[in-house]
Amino acid sequence: MANVTFRIFRFDPANDPRPRHQDYEMELEPGITLLNCLNKIKAQMDSSLTYRMSCGSAICGSCAVRANGHAILSCKTQADSLVKDGMIQIDPIGNASVIRDLVVNLEPFWASIRQVKPWLMPDATDNPVKERLQSESDYQKIDHSTTCIMCASCWSDCNVLEVDKKFIGPAALAKAQRFIYDTRDVKKGDRLDEISAPHGVWDCTHCGECSTRCPTDAKPLGRIEEIKQAAMAEGVHCNSGARHVLAFRETVGKRGMLDENYAPVRSVGFLNIPGLIGLVPVGLRMFWRGKNPPIIPHCVDKVEEVRNIYSRSEEFRK
Repeated sequence: MANVTFRIFRFDPANDPRPRHQDYEMELEPGITLLNCLNKIKAQMDSSLTYRMSCGSAICGSCAVRANGHAILSCKTQADSLVKDGMIQIDPIGNASVIRDLVVNLEPFWASIRQVKPWLMPDATDNPVKERLQSESDYQKIDHSTTCIMCASCWSDCNVLEVDKKFIGPAALAKAQRFIYDTRDVKKGDRLDEISAPHGVWDCTHCGECSTRCPTDAKPLGRIEEIKQAAMAEGVHCNSGARHVLAFRETVGKRGMLDENYAPVRSVGFLNIPGLIGLVPVGLRMFWRGKNPPIIPHCVDKVEEVRNIYSRSEEFRK
């Protein structure tokens, strides 16, 4: 057994003028989890250390923390897999304000979950005598998202939330997918409209951190892509994200080339005067620095192959 230093974030607003890190040294037992290391430190070294935990079985999601800068579920993670140069640094999860030590205020996270109305809304007029049945193939559409334990690991490491606190977040989007794709729910259109608003699904930048940090099969990035597919198929196009997709379809798909002059205008909206005016400063800076695209788009080699690939993908999608 090797000695390891646990460098743990400490902050008690009632007594500490600012956050700090405190080191604890202990031997790692074979197979011990990070959560059990925290339990051992609290029981044997410092009873004031504060953190959340509950089941210890990777079911409740309470014990998420950041280890060496990335969100993990501490009860599911072997401590020895985290050791770097004899040390493990443990911090509270990101994109949340600290209450004390490793405990954060999760109210913004729960507010985002409530925003997507995470409950089934079936047709109230059908009044079934028995339960609403669902085929195995229909259930498979929502199987992954039902595994979410709402640990907020994805929320912690979401890059969009770093700069936009109004972004609904990956966990809420994964939860939204679960009901958008549920064949027993009749509010699919309303859900797609609401989630396509600003700070919604189209604000995701596809960095992939949410799925990388997710400890279950929920993998929010995959669910976000499925929501976008549903929105495009249902004709929910009155937003810049969907119009951006249409711009690619209309230029790359039909003409085999990306028209960089057409795409921004199409994305903003031809009749969106404030949005179009907002493009002018960007266009002028590009022109000034010689970065503006050519008026006539450059045609790629073998453009017919591009068109054929698009046609085949469209047939497959339909």
